[in-house]
Amino acid sequence: MSRTPTVLIVDDDRDLLQLLTIRLRRSGFTVETAESARVALTTLQRLRPDAVVTDLKMQEMDGLGLLREIENRFPVLPVILLTAHGTIPDAVAATQKGAFAFLTKPIDDEKLIACIRDATALNGKQADADSSQESSPEWCAAILTRSSAMEALLQEAKLAAASDASIVIRSDSGTGKELLARAIHAASDRAKAAFVAVNCTAIPEALFESELFGHVKGAFTGAHRDREGLFQQAHDGTLFLDEVGDMPLGFQAKLLRALQEQSVRPVGSDETIDVNVRVVAATHRDLEKAIANDSFRDDLFYRLSVVTLELPVLAQRREDIPLLASHFLKQFDNDGAASGFSGAAMERLMAASWPGNVRQLANVVQQCKVLSRTTLISEGLVERALRGRTQGLVPFAVARDQFELGYLSNLLQTTEGNVSQAARLAGRNRSEFYSLLKKHRLEPSRFRSNDGDNNRNQPEVVR
Repeated sequence: MSRTPTVLIVDDDRDLLQLLTIRLRRSGFTVETAESARVALTTLQRLRPDAVVTDLKMQEMDGLGLLREIENRFPVLPVILLTAHGTIPDAVAATQKGAFAFLTKPIDDEKLIACIRDATALNGKQADADSSQESSPEWCAAILTRSSAMEALLQEAKLAAASDASIVIRSDSGTGKELLARAIHAASDRAKAAFVAVNCTAIPEALFESELFGHVKGAFTGAHRDREGLFQQAHDGTLFLDEVGDMPLGFQAKLLRALQEQSVRPVGSDETIDVNVRVVAATHRDLEKAIANDSFRDDLFYRLSVVTLELPVLAQRREDIPLLASHFLKQFDNDGAASGFSGAAMERLMAASWPGNVRQLANVVQQCKVLSRTTLISEGLVERALRGRTQGLVPFAVARDQFELGYLSNLLQTTEGNVSQAARLAGRNRSEFYSLLKKHRLEPSRFRSNDGDNNRNQPEVVR
């Protein structure tokens, strides 16, 4: 039997320490606690936990100081930092000093538990405290994330993967839609069969039917032999239709028929061929608008979008930027001598608007690595790489307001509209907290459970 992972929680707030202990024990972890960094270091001499979860802001030695000590004494022990005062510089410093993850209070339970499981897996220990779950999320290993938005999406994707339902992935270009589609395939019962990807924008309209359904010898000029279509190649597996919104209208009816009947007829043939294919489609287009414009069939839309997954853009998962940037830096190892980013350079990366998403980030990192003459990439190189590629940086005031709105909404959700408790968790008095709520037009009553599930689960901004 696998051993239950042990977690050491370090926080000088006794109430929060008790709350986190209850949450983690309910999830099956063995929990030890310490009310200061000094006590934690003493505890680590006798206890070798699988992960440490520590507050950043503490008296005497703070979380970064504790992280440095752990790095020196226990270099393979993963550390997850928590703070109610999350800032870009803190996240950068934590990442550069080797923190496994950096989470902002109020803590999302599912995200914290997922981080601990991932941390214990990387530490060579049993990652899953729940025996009903898999010990290693190999199906989504190619998707690098510490973002709660991405973690929530991956949970939905895993549920959808267990069915044979058709899926539509919506997002802007460059967000990694094919990576998500491959992860869904890997998590499904079809994982041992083929994953076949086709970019609908790359196929000439006249060749769509031949490419997807195949053709027989002599079906048209140049058809010198029988050829299997992509549906046949994906038999028992997954067919990924990238940018399905750009599929020619004339072919959409034929695709719908193939999906409904699970059979295809190769061009030039009188016989149909049965196929067992699960379709995952992706698009950056607004398909409902395309339906209104008569450029996409509504019946095909409903057939494809049994499940719809919204993939966050990079600007909605900024906490992933240090992780992704470091990954790309290693990926482009032969392109230059740089092995890291200066603090200012990483701040610039995290503040950029990223209209090109993850693909753009990879390009920026590669350019910086190629042009860097030092081991640390400078802020100037990042600015140069971003210049002309983005719509500019998010203004500080806008970024601050966006953070405050999301932070306050999360606090009120966690406390179910209890202003006193939310203000205490935020480290603000009630008057200051009410001023912030008024600034962002947030009404606490909308977050209270007795106001109905819709208001509780979907916080609204008061107009």
